[in-house]
Amino acid sequence: MLIKELVEADGVSGHEDAVRELLLKAIEGCADEYRIDALGNLIAVKYGSGGSAWPKKVMVSAHMDEVGLMVTHIERDGTLRFSPVGGIDPRVMPAKVVRIGDERIPGVIAVKPIHLLEPSERWRVLQFDQLAIDTGMSCDEVNRKVSPGTYAAFATSFEVLDEGGLRTVKGKAFDDRAGCAALVELLKETYPFDLYAAFTVQEEVGLRGARVAAYAVEPDVAFALEGTICDDSPKDKDTSPTTRLGAGPALTAMDRSVICDRRLIGLLTAEAEAAGIPYQFKQPGIGGTDAGAMHVQREGIPSAVLAVPCRYIHSPVCVLSLNDFDNAVRLMRGALYRLTGGLGA
Repeated sequence: MLIKELVEADGVSGHEDAVRELLLKAIEGCADEYRIDALGNLIAVKYGSGGSAWPKKVMVSAHMDEVGLMVTHIERDGTLRFSPVGGIDPRVMPAKVVRIGDERIPGVIAVKPIHLLEPSERWRVLQFDQLAIDTGMSCDEVNRKVSPGTYAAFATSFEVLDEGGLRTVKGKAFDDRAGCAALVELLKETYPFDLYAAFTVQEEVGLRGARVAAYAVEPDVAFALEGTICDDSPKDKDTSPTTRLGAGPALTAMDRSVICDRRLIGLLTAEAEAAGIPYQFKQPGIGGTDAGAMHVQREGIPSAVLAVPCRYIHSPVCVLSLNDFDNAVRLMRGALYRLTGGLGA
């Protein structure tokens, strides 16, 4: 299963090499050509059948990078100080297992034992500068294998939690390896227009890869395939769950980076309703995606976002419904075929 391979690879923002290598193998026989740009984006092209007067070029992006850590200093006792790469809640960090560098050296995020805590400390959230990674090695051993600037990723294995019902799975980095796996599926089809599949870098630190990819491709229309926040656990107060697991892929009306093109939203909802695909809207104003960078390139690019809901996003362990994933692929594929009819007003 491609999504399993992708989430078990490590690709913290700025070091997406292992993920890109897996995707290069996955698109063999699907893409007509590909290139890797100066920033590290993998841009694959599936040439169309030529039956589309407009659009001529459509770009669909999915980012390869994940949130993680970067070593900043090695202490005299051999423990590693670090900084977060991307948005991570420090509450989820203590006692988590990580993999460090290309050798994937195991380590544990060190925290003071509970019986040594002062009463006032028990209610505080430890910040990143109060944490360190313990590899169990001496300082000399650590210095031979690790240096400041080395990346660390959460050591989480992919696992099926429930094969029936929602078909839930757990793993890390579903944001956005789910989008990457879905984009590979889209490349298996031929469309009336040229499809540019952009597997982008450094989304988690500022949508950087999508910015240069969209500028280079200059598509007529762009879509971002994402993994998005899901907060549907029971609550005392009746508040929006943002998205619900198993309720279908999520559409974005607006987030912190983009107001999606209303014609493309209409296209996606029309396809979902015609094909009987469940869908939902993400709570407006939350998060940001590659669409935020793509829609403002050149003279402007109509853009929209389609996402798979993920519980506990940006944490060491996330939960996703394969039903939602499959429906995201179905919806995006159908919308691409429907796109040849134009966008209308």
